[in-house]
Order: sequence, then structure tokens, then C-alpha cells
Amino acid sequence: MSLLAFQLLSARWLITRDYTYLPEGVFSAASPVDNAKFSEDAVHLWAANLSVSDNRLESFFQGLSADEQQRAIRFRFEKDRNRFVAARGILRSLLGIYLGCDPTLVQFAYSDRGKPKLANNPLGIQFNLSHSNGMALYAVGCDRVVGVDLEFYRPLSDLGQLAKRFFSQTEYKVLTSLVATAQHDAFFHLWTCKEAYLKATGEGLTGLGTAELRFDSSCPFQIAGLMTQSQQSFQPWKLVQLQPFPDFVAALAVQGSNFQLQCGHVGEMGAIASLN
Repeated sequence: MSLLAFQLLSARWLITRDYTYLPEGVFSAASPVDNAKFSEDAVHLWAANLSVSDNRLESFFQGLSADEQQRAIRFRFEKDRNRFVAARGILRSLLGIYLGCDPTLVQFAYSDRGKPKLANNPLGIQFNLSHSNGMALYAVGCDRVVGVDLEFYRPLSDLGQLAKRFFSQTEYKVLTSLVATAQHDAFFHLWTCKEAYLKATGEGLTGLGTAELRFDSSCPFQIAGLMTQSQQSFQPWKLVQLQPFPDFVAALAVQGSNFQLQCGHVGEMGAIASLN
């Protein structure tokens, strides 16, 4: 399987709602995949375009497990199948670097609700991925749960119905208090933040009632954080809102608040580029 190139991105596309803009110097010059420096205070975020060459796509497919290949084959449309294969192939390439093994040797286990995790994980690596309309984000943490959601920004004719169904009363009230032209943007920010958290916990839609976004009272609409409840005790989470690509909205949810965020880009070259 051919390797990918990994390059650092500019920090300009990162906005945090916990609760300031990230500075330009948020990216370290060191490689995010330097295992010696990857510790529990680090969170890595990778951006990728899933439009890859036919040769790379075939290489990715051959490197998938039997169950992943069967999942790919079941897709009705070729475009969706190719994006799934590329997303899984890139995930394996990334995790193979962190684990120091061939991507084909990465083994996954799944929760009852289908959330993937590493079957053998002595390093405590946690990961999550999201892809939409041909683009993808990958979050990787060490001994801390992470979740990421990426959505293509598109018109929604049933925005009100979706909000009423999936948002809390407080969230719905804040959303509908905005002027109509602002509700569309606000909906996607709300949605990606909650989805990132639910993907981190692996609860899916059944966990909607366990978390509620908090808002800055000084602004008409400003997400100030996330309040979650587990066994009557509130757990700290940090949300990072992003716009990694034009016409996309994304959010990262990280368990805990003290971590260093580094971001990288999965390139189209055939080797791993030095990031030093």
C-alpha cells in the first residue's frame, strides 16, 4: 500500500468556542505523528480530500479488512463506495503511523452502536472521523475521548422541524429567536457541535438528552460550551468550531480542557513528507 504525504495546515481555519480564537501559532513545527511527542495532552486533527486516484483507491480497497470490503461493496452508488474506501484507507494510513505498523495490520473493534476503536491499543489512542461531500476530518487523541463532525453547508427546507426534533428546548428557543437569515448558519453550528460530542461518546441520537449547549448571554447567538450530565455529575468537554474547507462547517469535541491542538493535511504525494 502506498503511503500518503502529511503536511501542516495554516491555523486560520480554526475557531474555538472555548472560548476564543485560536492564535496563528497554534501549530507546532514538529510532526504531529512523532510518537515520542504524542502524549495525553495532545489532540491531532487531520483534513483530507477523498477524491484520490484510481490506483490509490484500489490500493486502499485491498488494504481493508474483509468486513470493510463487504461494507464498501454494499454501497449502491460508486461515488459513495469510493468515498468510503478512501476514508477508511486514509484512516488506516494515519493509525498505522501512530501505531508504527503497516496500515493493513490495524484492527478495529466496534461498540454496540457501531463506533470503531482499536482492537489492540496499548498506546491508548482514541480516534474519530467524519466525512461529507467528498471531504473528511480525522481526530486523534491519547487517553482522551474525541469526536468530530463535518457537514457540507447546504439549504435545508425542513430546518425548523429538524431543530425541534433534535435540539433541546433551550437550543431551539435560541435558534428560533434569531432572524430567519441567521438561523441557517446557527443550525449547522449547533448541529455539528452536538454531533461531535455524540460521536465522541458513541451514544448516537439516544444521547441527545445528555448534553446541552450553553450560550453566551452577552450575544444573541454565541456558543459558549457544552454541559453534559453523566450519573448526575457534570463532565468537562471542550468544543472547537471549524471551517476547514469552503462551504463546510465542522466541530471537534474533546474530553477535558487542557490539551494542545495540532492540525495537519493529508496530501496527494506518494511518500510521507518531513514536517520539521
